[in-house]
Amino acid sequence: MHLSDRTGLRLKLHDLHVLMTVVQAGSMSRAATHLNTTQPAVSRSIAVLERAVGVRLLERNSHGIEPTAYGRALLNGGVAAFDDLRQAVRNIEFLADPTAGEVRIGCTPLLAASFVSAVIDRLSRRNPRMVFHLVTGYVETLHRELGGRNVDLLIARRFGLTAEERLGFEFLFDDSSVVAAGAQSPWARRRRIDFAELLKESWVLPPAGSEIASIAMEAFRANGVDYPRTTVVTDSPHARMSLLATGRFVTILPASVLKFPAIHAEIKALPVHLPRARVPNGIITLKTRTLSPVAQLFIDCAREVAKTPEKRK
Repeated sequence: MHLSDRTGLRLKLHDLHVLMTVVQAGSMSRAATHLNTTQPAVSRSIAVLERAVGVRLLERNSHGIEPTAYGRALLNGGVAAFDDLRQAVRNIEFLADPTAGEVRIGCTPLLAASFVSAVIDRLSRRNPRMVFHLVTGYVETLHRELGGRNVDLLIARRFGLTAEERLGFEFLFDDSSVVAAGAQSPWARRRRIDFAELLKESWVLPPAGSEIASIAMEAFRANGVDYPRTTVVTDSPHARMSLLATGRFVTILPASVLKFPAIHAEIKALPVHLPRARVPNGIITLKTRTLSPVAQLFIDCAREVAKTPEKRK
C-alpha cells in the first residue's frame, strides 16, 4: 500500500481543521482558544498528522508558527476537502428543497449594482427562498476569494489572470466605456459633444491605477487633450452615482452599468467617443471545483440576462 493510500485511512478531518486553525492563528495557544480546547490537545493533533504523512508540517520563526512546504500542500488539500463536504451538504439541502439554497458570488461593486443585481432579481422571483451572498472588491481580491473557495464563482471582466490553467472563463457579454452625467445635466440634452468641451466640468473619477482611471487617461490622450482637474477622487461607485444624480458632475463608467435596472435611471451616457476596445465579461470558476446546483441555477440565469440586455434598460 502506498503512502498516499495509508494516510487516506489515517487522516482525520478534525486534525486537518486543527492544522488550518493553527496556521490562521499563528500559534498553538491562540488556536486552542479559537477551538475551545487545550494547547496539548492541539499539539497532539499536529503530531498525529505529521506521523501520518511522515514529514514536518509546521515550523517556528520570528513571526510565530508557519507551515512548511509540506504543510502548505496539505493545507491546500484540506481546504478543498472541507469545501467538497460543504458542497455535498448544500447538494443534499437542494435535493430536499430545490427552491432553497445559498450561492456566493464575487464581483466588482459596479457589476454588483447592475448586471448581478438583475440576475438576482430574476432568479429570486423564481426561487424566493434562495439566499445570495455578494462579495465585492477589486479583481485581484476577487481572484483570491475564488482561490480560497470563499465564493462559488466570479462575475468579472476577463483579464490576464483568467488565463491560469486552474480557472475557467465563460463569456457573457462584451463591455465598453462611456462618459456619463446626470439626467439633469445640460450635457444630457446634447446630441453631439466635443470631448474637449468637457474639460472644465467637475469630474468624479476613481484613484489613479484603477481600471476606469486608466480608461480615462487613454481617452483624454487619444482626444489630444490634457487630463482634467478631478473634483472628486473616490473608488466608491455609490458616491459617484449620487454625485452624478445632482447633474453637476461627469464621469466614465462601463457601458453595462447603464443597461440594467438597479442603476439610477437619472444617469445618462453622453454622445462622446471613447477609443477603447471592448472587454469581455463572464463567469470565472475554479476548474477543479464542482459547483452546487444552486450555483448552476445562478449561472443559467446569468446567461439568460446577458442575452437580453436590451429588455433591461
